[in-house]
Amino acid sequence: MTEDWAGKETNTHQDHVIAHVIGATVIGYFILDEVLHVLLDIGFVWSMFVDGEMGLLPHPVATAELAVSDQTRSEIQADIDALLAHKLHAEQLRHLTQPQVECVITEVNFFANGDRRRLVVTGENANLTIETSIETAEIRVYEF
Repeated sequence: MTEDWAGKETNTHQDHVIAHVIGATVIGYFILDEVLHVLLDIGFVWSMFVDGEMGLLPHPVATAELAVSDQTRSEIQADIDALLAHKLHAEQLRHLTQPQVECVITEVNFFANGDRRRLVVTGENANLTIETSIETAEIRVYEF
């Protein structure tokens, strides 16, 4: 079965966020409450919602806004601090996943297929594909 993904136009806010992430490197990510949070080496968290909307905040602000316990927030911040200090070589992370490949962002493309969304993050040496479902609130991240 062939999937028919069609290019989807981004809005002004998405364009603005995408412009800021170009050139940054993805160093970690986690999913929480139907949102994928991607930590960039520039110290910002790029948040992507299941419907394709997105935001970009400095990591202290992004973690402060998470609806989690203080302990979980502290653990997430510790993971972020470890990743920012050691890039792809941080150890014993509790909440963030390190990508297996380095992805210095060169391009971002947005697609739709019914209630599903796909964000393709093209990197210099590797790509990330984020697929979401508005209906099920599922988020999947593929590295290649």
